[in-house]
Amino acid sequence: MNIMKKRLLTLNWLLFFTLCIMAQGKAKYVFYFIGDGMGVNQVNATETYYGALEGRIGIKPLCFPSFPYAAFVNTQSATNGVTDSAAAGTALATGEKTKNGTLGMLKDLTTPITSVADWAREAGAAVGITTSVSIDHATPAAFYAHVPTRKEYYTIGTQLIESGNDFYGGSAFVKPENPQKGGPDLYEQAEKKGFTIAYGYDEYKAKAKDATQMILVQTKDAIKSNRHSLPYAVDRKPNDLTLSQITASAIDFLMKKQDTKKGFFLMVEGGKIDWACHANDMGFMAELKDMDDAVRVAYEFYKQHPDETLIVVTADHETGGLVLSKGPYELHLDAAQSQHMSIEKLGQELHKLHEKHGKEYSWDIVKVFLTEHFGFWTTLQLTEEQTATVKKAFDDVMNNIDNGEKTLYQKDDALAVAVKRVVSEAAYVSWAVTSHSNGYVPCFAIGKGAEQFQGRIDNTEISQKIRKAAGW
Repeated sequence: MNIMKKRLLTLNWLLFFTLCIMAQGKAKYVFYFIGDGMGVNQVNATETYYGALEGRIGIKPLCFPSFPYAAFVNTQSATNGVTDSAAAGTALATGEKTKNGTLGMLKDLTTPITSVADWAREAGAAVGITTSVSIDHATPAAFYAHVPTRKEYYTIGTQLIESGNDFYGGSAFVKPENPQKGGPDLYEQAEKKGFTIAYGYDEYKAKAKDATQMILVQTKDAIKSNRHSLPYAVDRKPNDLTLSQITASAIDFLMKKQDTKKGFFLMVEGGKIDWACHANDMGFMAELKDMDDAVRVAYEFYKQHPDETLIVVTADHETGGLVLSKGPYELHLDAAQSQHMSIEKLGQELHKLHEKHGKEYSWDIVKVFLTEHFGFWTTLQLTEEQTATVKKAFDDVMNNIDNGEKTLYQKDDALAVAVKRVVSEAAYVSWAVTSHSNGYVPCFAIGKGAEQFQGRIDNTEISQKIRKAAGW
């Protein structure tokens, strides 16, 4: 064998081993979880709450905060010190900052930018985009849409259909109706494009085998009730679609594509952490735990494929300016365990109660209801001042005095506002705002490439680090 042949053989072997090493070092399956509104204190509060339920001071570790790598993340947008979900979602999805309210475009509101979902799809991976709110909401839309304002729901929906992605999951489309009179709505357009629509988890299981692309939403009855989101975890009924079911369905469907695809990318948003925090509702802890349950579904998958899987969990911004104190060196988060419904549902149920009793509706009836559903005056002892505050709020409502509070996703009357403030006071929790803050958000990671997620990073770095880990 001459020298030239020996050199070629050596180079071929070097190339072969280099490719093997590169292949072994890449993440084939990537999970990207985004807890909307989930600041550092939201995570801390939830773990501390579950520790308190066990009768001790300290935390009960959740799944994702126990991942071996962690970082603090800056969240400012291109134009504002405090970001909104559209700009933050765009930064997390594309690695580029933009103007508040904008999706998938630079701040010039003209130049479209590609996302990590696009990079994955172009590399041959299957792609899923899922959420606990509507599939055209800001955070999921940042991964496939390009619009100057997040309010263009119908346009966002048409771009979802044309995206080429494999799986979508969430509550519904917010505005599926075609603006052209008599034209097909978004569900019909999606079916014509090749999507199978599954209304609920049972329909998914029945239809998934024969589907090439899938959109999983709530049942038609649930959509009629609320197309904007899944129910809050604390309000959930047995047949309601859950984020864990959506996550499991997405994994199942994307794995079915592996005969023609190279791995997958799955984004999962826990969207209602943000909604609860906008309302200053202590139910945010149940929402965060609900997202952690969805992460556990991915973690079980990771344990089956530890050398090929990356899980990243982060947030778009903090919501509520949550402070775990009200002055004294005390914290009583276990006070929230007596809250058995969201503040949003509280307002709805009080209205129904008023309609049911009519002129007989009274403070005594309300007291019984609050005892049953919030533990007031039994498991949660109120001070005389707190009782007087709640009673005054009831009187204001009965006298048509509007001392309510409108936040981003709901409007609470004076009585609901008083109740939620009493629960927070009893838990020794303070809220600075009903909007977003510039607080750091956390990032946790495990698996292939997870070591990149350490220290302090910007939100634009996360998708780039995922891209590097996966080799897209």
